[in-house]
Amino acid sequence: MTTEQTVPTYAPPAANDVGALSWLVGSMDAYRAMHQRSIDDPEGFWSDVASEFHWFEKWDTVVEWDLPDAKWFVGGKTNLCYNAVDRHVADGYSEQIAIIWEGEPYPDSGPEVRRITYRELQNETAKCANALKAMGVKKGDVVTIYMGMVPELAVACLACARIGAVHSVIFGGFSSSAIVDRVKDAKSKVIVTCDGSWRRGKVVPLKENVDEACQSLDGTPDAVEKVIVVKRCENDVAINGRDVWWHDAVGGASDDCPCVPLDSEAMSFLLYTSGSTGKPKGIVHTTGGYMVHTSYTSKLTFNMIPDGQQIYWCTADIGWITGHSYILYGILPNRVTSVMYEGGPDFPDASRFWDIVERHRVTQFYTAPTAIRAFMKWGNEHPAKHDLTTLQVLGTVGEPINPEAWKWYRKHIGRGVCPIVDTWWQTETGGHMLTPLPGATPTKPGSCTLPFPGIDAAVVDEQGNEVPNGEQGLLAIRKPWPSMLRGIFGDRERFVDTYWKRLPGMYFPGDGAVRDDDGYFWITGRVDDVINVSGHRLGTAEVESALVAHPAVVEAAVVGMPHEIKGTGIAAFVTLGPGHEPGEGLKNELRAHVGNDIGAIAKPDLIKFAAGLPKTRSGKIMRRLLRDIAAGKTEISQDVTTLEDLSVVAKLASSDES
Repeated sequence: MTTEQTVPTYAPPAANDVGALSWLVGSMDAYRAMHQRSIDDPEGFWSDVASEFHWFEKWDTVVEWDLPDAKWFVGGKTNLCYNAVDRHVADGYSEQIAIIWEGEPYPDSGPEVRRITYRELQNETAKCANALKAMGVKKGDVVTIYMGMVPELAVACLACARIGAVHSVIFGGFSSSAIVDRVKDAKSKVIVTCDGSWRRGKVVPLKENVDEACQSLDGTPDAVEKVIVVKRCENDVAINGRDVWWHDAVGGASDDCPCVPLDSEAMSFLLYTSGSTGKPKGIVHTTGGYMVHTSYTSKLTFNMIPDGQQIYWCTADIGWITGHSYILYGILPNRVTSVMYEGGPDFPDASRFWDIVERHRVTQFYTAPTAIRAFMKWGNEHPAKHDLTTLQVLGTVGEPINPEAWKWYRKHIGRGVCPIVDTWWQTETGGHMLTPLPGATPTKPGSCTLPFPGIDAAVVDEQGNEVPNGEQGLLAIRKPWPSMLRGIFGDRERFVDTYWKRLPGMYFPGDGAVRDDDGYFWITGRVDDVINVSGHRLGTAEVESALVAHPAVVEAAVVGMPHEIKGTGIAAFVTLGPGHEPGEGLKNELRAHVGNDIGAIAKPDLIKFAAGLPKTRSGKIMRRLLRDIAAGKTEISQDVTTLEDLSVVAKLASSDES
């Protein structure tokens, strides 16, 4: 990160330069006035925004704030599915396309594409909701969803929202063990899954993983009662007494299921994210505030105009918060078509994303820096083969983007004119917190620039005092915002300790930051024991626990390391028990073990075998030293006065094992 004046600044283009009708926020003066009003009069500001949505009953109070607990639009009753789908049908837009879905397989006849209108989406969500109710699902019950990126995934989420059930979506790349942990914590009795999903030409055995998880829970109070299975890949799966095919359960259900008016503070969904302990956290989001914030950030950040012409594509999976907020709940209420793609970015070749942009005439494109670095590595010739002139706004999400990738993205995807919105936010915040606005904010490669309207962000020291520009500190949010998390499911103490204890009176997201002379924010990375891998957070303790569960391992320490494609990779330092010898075979076995226990995303990129790990005299592993070693540093300049055995570091730094 740099805040030197040599960092180039890119002025926002005129709307017609990128083919946009207009910019919703067209100048920095307009942004500053909007942001100032949102800080001075948050109740008036958010009341005006919320009034754009449908409420069965209007709220009595905009916000009640009893730190760390917020309640937004208190007394109001609304429904996420109604605002995302039914409202548009009622307003006469039933034939407008809500979702364009494309499957991964690419036969000679062309890819499989489904265009789903708002009327069709309304009917399918109603039928799915009725199928869930027939299985005993009631308002407040948690439904676990473990699927590939198929339209039925969106339908299942919206169906839960329709009847007030709480969904817990698990990323389809996670293992059966991850399903067990999340189902038990959420006390979920119903799972929705697929027989399999396509990924780079291969079938991911989703139903098989669900079966394994269910078998682990059978005979316990956490046993799963019903599994709904979408037939997608036609792979062989076992069907037992608790299983029912989607086409039977949903296909035969009635499409008459009105949306249930829900209290604004009713729980909408759980989403599990890694933390600095081994146990994933169930982040709780509610209904009204989340709907208002995610929809409004979508509107301004991506310049969404419901003219029937905009085609928006976020390349994330709905298994992550990005998919929740910026494929479904933030996009559809704006009546802009949302693209869903099932598979890998390089199948059948490295041009697939640009082929999709060209064929569907995508206007807003939102992806991760990890993907952009992969595009760079694959070569400029791939985007060059396709017409990308429909693109109006480019976005990045998941981690800070390095300036080289930012500039490549602008030049080769954005034709040198498209504004890039580099968004900072997280699972817990629900929606964008720091981001440029495409028609207003001059941008700098690598900076997420300025707070979104309504967000009071600062860089502070350990005592909560704001630090001068140019000085590194802790990122803090000083006022509540509508889409903020309401807790960690079943763990009040962890909620308070994780987010509200370090900086009293402020929300602490776990990131460090610095502001430059223009007040722009630059995120410097995690300051806790969480690794951001390809934009997805993994707790080091979770990976360490998986490694130590292998019979050969007696101790393990995991840290982040620089990675050309992922941004941050996983480095594991492993101590073996008696009778076990280091070698490539064991490394592969350990990687596979972690993949089976957590998922492929958690497999270590680097494994170093160590007779011992660097520890303080009190026995605490000094991970900061391991980070230097993982980064390839052979000379350690950090303070080692508390290190028990200096020779351990020297041995690790000189080790060829990797």
